[in-house]
Amino acid sequence: MVLSIEGVSVVYPGSAAAAVEDVTVEVGAGEVLTLLGPSGCGKSSLLRAVAGLEPLAEGRVSWDGQDLADVPVHRRGFGLMFQDGQLFPHRDVAGNVAFGLQMARRRDRARVSELLELVGLSGYERRPISTLSGGEQQRVALARALAPQPRLLLLDEPLSALDRGLRERLAVEIAEILRATGTTAVYVTHDHDEAFTVAHRVALMRAGRIVQIGSPDELWAAPVDAEAARFLGYRVIGTGDGGALALGPRALRVARPGEQTAAQGVVAGLTFARGERLVLVDVQGWGRVRARTGELPAQPGAAVGLVIDESGAIRL
Repeated sequence: MVLSIEGVSVVYPGSAAAAVEDVTVEVGAGEVLTLLGPSGCGKSSLLRAVAGLEPLAEGRVSWDGQDLADVPVHRRGFGLMFQDGQLFPHRDVAGNVAFGLQMARRRDRARVSELLELVGLSGYERRPISTLSGGEQQRVALARALAPQPRLLLLDEPLSALDRGLRERLAVEIAEILRATGTTAVYVTHDHDEAFTVAHRVALMRAGRIVQIGSPDELWAAPVDAEAARFLGYRVIGTGDGGALALGPRALRVARPGEQTAAQGVVAGLTFARGERLVLVDVQGWGRVRARTGELPAQPGAAVGLVIDESGAIRL
């Protein structure tokens, strides 16, 4: 492992609780680790502590065995990319990307062209920043961060200001770029779809701590608890025996005539998601849930039974 975070805590002056508390995690060479969690859970504070922008109350951050406690931010060899990109409006696209090379005491026009091609902006060298869309600006910010070939790239909510469609496309592109360049990265986001797209491993954070860590498939297949399941997009319902079921987005469907059902409800409305027509059903004790209709028509006000597809449900 090249990045080691050991027992790290971050406490802000005047705060009664730690922003980050006793976090230990390692990142391997070429690995992308995503810090995932709701706003205020400490993920950005942890990233800033790794960068050297926040002091550690406890613990140790090291790179390849070297303790970074006395290494200033600009000497760590880490690249940073933030939500707003923080581009220089007075520089054109090439000037922004070249800034990263200048900070690394290198000047290389070929490198700028190579990076712009990598992020899909070939021919944009002389374009003013003000003429770019939000997605294009974030591509420039990524190219600038990659320019000096940082040994670690830290990305703090880089896509959160963009609309969902663009966010999904850029998440795929960033994942491809990070893998193509073999970049070691820590990526902060509150969006589980984005996290699962980008990461090799995901660290789920809550109240300053990591509560679960694993591959995207591992987290989706076995959320650590009901709160984690809800955050990942499951609907959690009680089973009546003190347990609970986490229902995935496609776990419920409208029952066929004569089929044994898990619950009864009333159709409240119709919706459409990811190419599929769904019904909204009000179920006593569950609230409003979504269910697939299959070939069965269902209109608002109709009484329907619901069947749980066990392949889309997890017992907690």
